[in-house]
Amino acid sequence: AADITYATNNELGFDYLRDNLVFNDYMRVQRGHAFAIVDEVDSILIDEARTPLIISGQGEDQTDIYLRLNAVIPKLKRQEQMDEQVESEEEPEGDFTVDEKSKAVYLTDAGHQKVEAFLVEKGILSEDESLYDAKNIRLVHYVNALLRAHHLYQRNVDYLVQNNEVVIVDEFTGRTMPGRRWGDGLHQAIEAKEGVPIRSESQTLASITFQNYFRMYDKLAGMTGTADTEAYEFQQIYGLEVVVIPPNRPMARKDYPDLVYLTLKEKYNAIIEDIRDCYQRQQPVLVGTASIDSSEYLSRELKKEKIPHSVLNAKQHAREARVIADAGRPGAVTIATNMAGRGTDIVLGGNLDEEIAALKDPTPEKIESVRKDWE
Repeated sequence: AADITYATNNELGFDYLRDNLVFNDYMRVQRGHAFAIVDEVDSILIDEARTPLIISGQGEDQTDIYLRLNAVIPKLKRQEQMDEQVESEEEPEGDFTVDEKSKAVYLTDAGHQKVEAFLVEKGILSEDESLYDAKNIRLVHYVNALLRAHHLYQRNVDYLVQNNEVVIVDEFTGRTMPGRRWGDGLHQAIEAKEGVPIRSESQTLASITFQNYFRMYDKLAGMTGTADTEAYEFQQIYGLEVVVIPPNRPMARKDYPDLVYLTLKEKYNAIIEDIRDCYQRQQPVLVGTASIDSSEYLSRELKKEKIPHSVLNAKQHAREARVIADAGRPGAVTIATNMAGRGTDIVLGGNLDEEIAALKDPTPEKIESVRKDWE
């Protein structure tokens, strides 16, 4: 017989990091890395492969500097992107540029001068000092973090404010992650932006990604319903072969082409009409949204139409079991973020032959990964 340990991917990673910080071998938790079987393997080894698990210690308290610099951010103007087909020798006006793909922000020369002038005015810099002097580099770090907080991270999309704290929303699962904090001063910058108490910036003591952690196992396997499209990546990075097991009965689901609308209003009007039609026929409906804001907007529109419904997002996580249990009942309308995706089974209720033909799933937004749509 062999010992088998059931654990979440997060706890396994943090156990490994903690084991590397202990003073004596007997304090270690993990026995070794012989064989791992990963459930929803594509989510953990592909989607979250580069997600860092970090153990941190207390750093310096920079609350005052974050608050003072936060006051200058609204005064900075974003530089508009130039049309590549239009040639111009003049640089467009603006104090900073935003690279949304890499989630980075860069000060322009004009922005650098404006920030410097503000720092001199507030007595943070003397008139003969530059923002880019070696001793002032930390100020550049704070300004960049605040710019990212204001222009790349949205409330009710990337995070929530609960009990006077900033709580991260997992982009893959739609669930809140209490206790988790962004690094590089970003979390402190968002706390300054939202006007909640600013906790000290942390100092990284140990870090590892899921990809590097699971590659330490001698043997690795996993299961998921959405791995075939990532077969090449599984082979190249982990040396794993993807084997497709066909279903035991023909698929009853019908997939229709995407419908594209010119405006958001037209799109949501069409969604509501589709929901109303299903509700009148007592067909259960699951509406998938990409963010908390989208789910709440759709909920408000359905209330105007007097269509009863349930909402499942990170704000209502405590009601998750009840909402999922009721989602398959005849006439049920459920609006959900990614929380109702991977690993969530909605059981169709009532007399299937007479009450409903199938669960209707009008998804109003394209999710980042095609595998998310399949979930």
